[in-house]
Amino acid sequence: MAKTPKKRSKRRVTWATVRELALALAGVEESTSYGTPAMKVRGKLIVRLKEDGQTIVVRMMTADRAMRIEADPDVFFVTEHYVPYPYVLVRLAAVTRTDLRELLHDAWLMMGG
Repeated sequence: MAKTPKKRSKRRVTWATVRELALALAGVEESTSYGTPAMKVRGKLIVRLKEDGQTIVVRMMTADRAMRIEADPDVFFVTEHYVPYPYVLVRLAAVTRTDLRELLHDAWLMMGG
């Protein structure tokens, strides 16, 4: 049986969307990381925009990361650099607002949110 692709939201997710959803979580502050916009909790990174402007780096448990990548590799991936760290890379053009909200909430919880 062929795998049915997930339906994507028609509204494009942007850094403005990330910012809006992240700032709705208690204690999240705007910051920078590696010269790019970022959101942090008590100085700890939960999400940042990559230099390409099309990808975000989101804090995530490595076990969850593997499941996300396997389930939806068009949205989630990791580069060699991030393999040893608790982060996943997310394509803004492919992620849904609902998934993004969940990702940011989970990252926030990891930081004691």
